[in-house]
Amino acid sequence: MQVKSQSFKENSKKALNDKTLQKALTKVRGNFINKRKKAVDELPEFDTLRDNARDIKNHTLDNLDLYLEEFEKKVVDQGGHVHWAQTASDARGQILDICRKANAKTVTKGKSMISEEIELNDFLEASGITPVETDLGEYIIQLRNEAPSHIIAPAVHLTMDQVREDFIKAHSHLPDDRLLEDPQSLLLEAREVLREKFMEADVGITGANFLVAETGTSVIVTNEGNGDLTQSLPRVHIVIASLEKLVPTLEDMSQIMRVLARSATGQKMSVYTTLSSGPKRKDDPDGPDEYHVILLDNGRTDMLGTEFQEMLRCIRCGACMNHCPVYQQVGGHAYGWVYPGPMGAVLTPNLIGVDKSGHLPNASTFCGRCEEVCPMRIPLPKMMRHWREREFEKHLTPPAQGRNLKLWLMLVKRPNLYRKVVRIASFGLRLFGFRKSRTGFLPMAGAWTKDRDMPTPEGKPFLSQYKGKQKIS
Repeated sequence: MQVKSQSFKENSKKALNDKTLQKALTKVRGNFINKRKKAVDELPEFDTLRDNARDIKNHTLDNLDLYLEEFEKKVVDQGGHVHWAQTASDARGQILDICRKANAKTVTKGKSMISEEIELNDFLEASGITPVETDLGEYIIQLRNEAPSHIIAPAVHLTMDQVREDFIKAHSHLPDDRLLEDPQSLLLEAREVLREKFMEADVGITGANFLVAETGTSVIVTNEGNGDLTQSLPRVHIVIASLEKLVPTLEDMSQIMRVLARSATGQKMSVYTTLSSGPKRKDDPDGPDEYHVILLDNGRTDMLGTEFQEMLRCIRCGACMNHCPVYQQVGGHAYGWVYPGPMGAVLTPNLIGVDKSGHLPNASTFCGRCEEVCPMRIPLPKMMRHWREREFEKHLTPPAQGRNLKLWLMLVKRPNLYRKVVRIASFGLRLFGFRKSRTGFLPMAGAWTKDRDMPTPEGKPFLSQYKGKQKIS
């Protein structure tokens, strides 16, 4: 996926003017938020579980090397293989080697943000291997040659009419006069087409929601049966996951599972929770002959011991973006890379550099909703502030911003002058907002007010009121 994060401003403007996208995004603004609230309200111990989940991940990250070694040993003991990938290129090369040894022509894939991160589909196609996305949302966007716009609902930016048109165009072998009038009919058609792909595939590739150190198990959490078919029907199963997906025990995994589905889709539990531990045994009726786990670093270990380590607690539930007022308006593609929303605003600069993604930490109102709903209690606003500081240190911020900060600093060092300027500014804002409740124009701030307005000030400035109360007391 080409890095386009530097174009966030331009991307967001297009998104705001896209009527079809705005219609589709109402699903994010309503469904996810309401369902999560209902599911959380039904579980009185939810906050306690969040604390436990946070502590489990903190402990794991503090002892990551030990648990990685234990995980590798358990996988190998069960007949599997573990591959260590420092970079995206390393991971792609390892997957290609496995596929070529299996003489693979077709690969089925479960939904995996890591495969998006390493641009796996394009790489496999260029190598003569056909990847087929089997998650319904991923399958839809693959037909459109698009990237996911959400980490749990890849096609949330599309309407049903758009999907219908894509199916009619892509499934040209089916009757032209077939009716595709509701989601159920679209689902059944996708199931019919994909079922053949499952049977043809030589290799199946899945991500992992968790990797369990004590058992060498990979865990996927889905609401479709595609994950099970992807990893059990082909002769070779490849799991690709980043290092931080590790948890020490099955008990730890089960605790985090209790906050995952509720935060993601508002369910008590996802429909499928599938645990895989190695290739099929001698007496197993089905399963892969080979089981490979590729553990990707790609910048994660550089985050350990830094102010960004807490980001590695993320379990990819999507709650932060569902509740983010910025994401709700512009969708995921505006962020320009794999990970959108608040979690992307923190993670993306770590993975591709703040020089290529500096707009993302600034794409926030700092309302705090992301941290409020995060099941792992990740302080996302704090880390976005850290990136703004890094951006400033690297002289990547616009020159005007630096000049304005210096001007503000000069004023706050002179309280009397500061109070006078505030009174004049308040009067000016009331003047520009005459007979209106909001101000949409400020001198020398046209770039800011072009897409924003603010309430017209009422009454005296805070400092004047505070000074008056001090005199009375």
